[in-house]
Amino acid sequence: MRILVAGIDGYLGWPLAQSLAARGHHLGGCDNFARRGWVAERGSHSAIPVADMPERLRAFRSRFGHEPEFSEGDLTDYAFAAGCLRSFRPDAIVHLGQMPSAPFSMIDVEHCVYTHTNNLVGTLNLLHALRDHCPEAHLVKLGTMGEYGTPDVDIPEGFFEIKYRGRRDRLPFPRQAGSWYHQTKVHDTHNIMMACRIWGLRSTDVMQGIVFGTRADGLSDDEALRTRFDFDQCFGTVINRFCAMAVIGMPLTPFGSGGQKRGIIPLSDSMQCLAIALENPPPEGEYRVFNQFQEVFEIRELARRVQRVAGDRLGLTVEIEPLENPRTEAEQHHYRPDCDNLKALGYEPTRELDDEIETVLRDLTPFRERIESRRDLLAPDIRWDGSRPAARELVGVVGR
Repeated sequence: MRILVAGIDGYLGWPLAQSLAARGHHLGGCDNFARRGWVAERGSHSAIPVADMPERLRAFRSRFGHEPEFSEGDLTDYAFAAGCLRSFRPDAIVHLGQMPSAPFSMIDVEHCVYTHTNNLVGTLNLLHALRDHCPEAHLVKLGTMGEYGTPDVDIPEGFFEIKYRGRRDRLPFPRQAGSWYHQTKVHDTHNIMMACRIWGLRSTDVMQGIVFGTRADGLSDDEALRTRFDFDQCFGTVINRFCAMAVIGMPLTPFGSGGQKRGIIPLSDSMQCLAIALENPPPEGEYRVFNQFQEVFEIRELARRVQRVAGDRLGLTVEIEPLENPRTEAEQHHYRPDCDNLKALGYEPTRELDDEIETVLRDLTPFRERIESRRDLLAPDIRWDGSRPAARELVGVVGR
């Protein structure tokens, strides 16, 4: 299969290209390297050094015997998006080329508007390019479980049956975004659904949980093939951030009570799920939704697990010091999402949480100084209400 990965230079895009090549697919990729710029803007860098694209492509060719057909450019430019599809002629497109950070989108009006412009325009350009140049191709779009919010009912996979005033229908499950970034994903959902309905496109919208990890099943032995690992408050996902804190002896900082529940998935399992979605496309005109996560945890439990693994397996002393929550969100809530569609197609979780945490901690240990040099960026100062904190404020201590 010919698969184009939009956002191939990113945390997910680069290991996904390798995973798909290992499965025998022919890869294309595009990126404008914006993720590197966003992280640099925040004063941070990847804990694991990231090779430049020419070096990455050379290592890819050495490993797999060929390299992705790569194009540098911006999906918000329709001519570029259309040119990629027209020249590569993909059977499927994985759309990872977006700004992926809730805190980044909440900094100020400029970052909010940029997030909407970048994410929505890029997706709309891809949809029109699909219609115009390869309407039979399958679009796999990375959404987020954050689109659903935390309703006081179970969360289905995209759609639910409703009875209202004596009539029944199958309708999209309501979305309740909690950040401007998540709101762009909600808009994407509606736009893609409409494009499938009116143009006959086919798409899988992947509502992904929080991804963590450093490796994707043996594909990272060459340093130039390793993916990035962000740990700052904007681009570091929660377990990745906790592991970075543990490695430098910094207390782990769940927000508020830490009772927020989230779906979690290791990087390797994310790669498996995306490959399964690509290799099992829906029929023409169908828009479908896959919820993608391995297990649901409370954030405070994730902190305790990192603390325990760091202590028991690496001999690290790690404290937990919850912070005043900078976000506007429920800290105690019902959360039971469905996750059946991918399992029906063959997804089987491959890694235990504690084992994956240990791997992350060991992979980060050689880069302790790189993390330590940006220690100040691990403490959040971006608040959902637009205010700035006067000082770091603790709200208690969670024991081991």
